Amino acid sequence: MRDLAREVLAGEEAWVVGGAVRDELLGREVVDLDIACREPKQAARAYADRAGGAPFALSERHGAWRVALDDGRTVDFTPLRNGIEDDLATRDFTINAIAIPLEGGEPADPFGGQADLERRVLRVVSRSAFEDDPLRLLRAVRLEDELGLRLDEETARLVVEHAALVDRPAGERIVAELVRLSVDGFRRADELGLLGPLGGSAAGLDRAQAAASTDFRLVAAFGARLAELPVPNELRRYASALVNAEAPEDGSPRAIHRFRRATEPWSLDALAYLSAEDLADGVRAAREADPGEPLLRGDELGVAEGPEVGRLLELIAEERAVGAISTRKQALELVRRELGSG
Repeated sequence: MRDLAREVLAGEEAWVVGGAVRDELLGREVVDLDIACREPKQAARAYADRAGGAPFALSERHGAWRVALDDGRTVDFTPLRNGIEDDLATRDFTINAIAIPLEGGEPADPFGGQADLERRVLRVVSRSAFEDDPLRLLRAVRLEDELGLRLDEETARLVVEHAALVDRPAGERIVAELVRLSVDGFRRADELGLLGPLGGSAAGLDRAQAAASTDFRLVAAFGARLAELPVPNELRRYASALVNAEAPEDGSPRAIHRFRRATEPWSLDALAYLSAEDLADGVRAAREADPGEPLLRGDELGVAEGPEVGRLLELIAEERAVGAISTRKQALELVRRELGSG
């Protein structure tokens, strides 16, 4: 990516900035590139023409452009208006305020970002960093979490002081930071006062399942309040299943069947959410015993289309699950008895 950028911007002032520089210094894989240059729009279009990517305006307000490449990587071009040091002064943290000339050479590091990386410290460039962009509050915790850093004392104080601003950014931007937090990241966010204003808490994150699943962490932290955030519909359904789940009365086949009916395909996660993992073996056994085909179809019940069809099919499924019936003949007899009693 960098070689092509050099060709596109040959002879022009251009700098590699931000996360790409930071990750390279940390020995991490550089996935995306951020380049500060004089004409971002022109550079993005020229880069896209050669790379076969798609250029689009990333920020009309700030004049930034992005090229999305076929392999999922991105190259951002941001405006360099008044020199690289002025550009770096607008960055969030010192470790992201390091720039390297695109053509090669000594880095520009006016705020001591390289020293902070060596000390594993996360420090704001400016005291107004969180007022300028409140999303940086969550980003601070996320960078701590992902990179194994620690906020310096003054930056931590500023996070706490501005925690009430955490709900100001667009919901999509908030969710994009939250989904990248580990259990420890959520706990750190709560410790700094960032979850409360968003309607969340770290209290439910002691469940073992939280360590393995991003979606589970979000539900554990926000519960029903997660529906107020712009999350995908599938995550909404998952959250609803867990939040509204009621633990089985016992481990009997009937109780397990009814629980699964309400919570599948997320029954095991629902048990974890309810701290009822002792019933997990019952759910697993029931899943393994699931029949491939129903004993009867709706059009074989002799009942007009409507809610009654669904009720009878569910009755058959439940009695089959508990071992009361096992054949088509028994299912038909069950239906006749049910309709006769009605």
